Amino acid sequence: MNNQSHKNIRVVCAQAIFNVLEEGQSLSATLTTLNHKIVDKDKALVQEICFGVMRVLPELNFYIHTLMSKVLTGKNRILHDLLLVGIYQILYTRIPAHAAVGETVNAVNTLKKTQLKGVVNGVLREFLRQQTSLQQQFTQDSKQQNQQTLHPSWLLTRLKQAYPKQWQAIVNANNQKPPMWLRVNLNQHLVSEYQQLLAKDDIESETFADIPSAIRLITPVNVAKLPDFAKGAVTVQDLSAQYAAYLLAPQNGEQILDMCAAPGGKTTHILEVAPKAQVLAVDIEPSRVKRIHENLTRLNLHAEVKVGDGLTPELWCEGQQFDRILLDAPCSATGVIRRHPDIKWLRRDSDIMQLTELQYAILTKIWVYLKTGGTLVYATCSILPDENKLQIERFLHENTSAKLQGEIKQFLPTENGGDGFFYAVLKKV
Repeated sequence: MNNQSHKNIRVVCAQAIFNVLEEGQSLSATLTTLNHKIVDKDKALVQEICFGVMRVLPELNFYIHTLMSKVLTGKNRILHDLLLVGIYQILYTRIPAHAAVGETVNAVNTLKKTQLKGVVNGVLREFLRQQTSLQQQFTQDSKQQNQQTLHPSWLLTRLKQAYPKQWQAIVNANNQKPPMWLRVNLNQHLVSEYQQLLAKDDIESETFADIPSAIRLITPVNVAKLPDFAKGAVTVQDLSAQYAAYLLAPQNGEQILDMCAAPGGKTTHILEVAPKAQVLAVDIEPSRVKRIHENLTRLNLHAEVKVGDGLTPELWCEGQQFDRILLDAPCSATGVIRRHPDIKWLRRDSDIMQLTELQYAILTKIWVYLKTGGTLVYATCSILPDENKLQIERFLHENTSAKLQGEIKQFLPTENGGDGFFYAVLKKV
């Protein structure tokens, strides 16, 4: 069983990578559908390989294209993805090189491509022989072509325009593995108390002054190891995402709409801050709405949950008016690339204009359902001005009933800090 599962995890990884790069699926979604093919003890390795390949894809492709005179295409394209898996293991995991090569070559049989076993074996062994010179060559060549940033050129262009002084720091943060932030349920524990529970289990952590509920783990752990996780003592939520509920400032007894609410991290945070608020959580995707229910159940909280489209609120809103609305608008997700490195290869430059149109349309439709005197927090996990600052400037210009409260907040991803997030607090006057 052991050998079989290990043999197959390379196949699972290659299949997942194929689904992302050739079929345009998100990595998280494709790993969920392939989950039944992986035994529990192999899940962490599959995640490590798949997310790692997405992080350093231009580097791995450079080695394959240098070593092969002909590109694998069509029905054999999955073997290209298998080679990505093989080279990633050699470079970035502790798996001994001979084992990484052997298991990756064995996976060719499982894929029923036996006639090409020699090709895969040859490329991987040649990579081992030439590894040092190939890595030097990549560094030299990529300096000329901006490849060492491991980002697509369209995104680099936008980052350089928007952040001429900070774009390199953003790129570097995007290329790191993400930190693990927790949100302590302050109805159950003080942050200092929860830190003591973590320390008892030898889990080191640190707090963050600006957000009273936030803890960063020095080394990420599986949620099953977090004290009282199943009892709702804590939720995994990025630092920047934790600002949403505090900026919304919900009060008990208020009618609150959480729009585009899945998977429910912000919904549950609103209810932790104001347990007696009447919260309606809405999302367009039925599969993701299920996650909202799961999170509410774990934290023993109650909200009304609906499947609904932000473009047609009249179909699910029943004429209701809200004191506060959190709109976490659909966006390019360019602020969370380190958590979802496949975004770099799934997004296109042309997507940004389509997304800005969608965001503006949803914001305009949802604004109607905010009471006079009410507050709307517009949020995205993007760092592109088109989706953020420019969006809000346009809305304020075209809607005299909207006033900006305080300053807009654009967080950029930082190595041990939060992800890239944007917030604007709008008041209806």
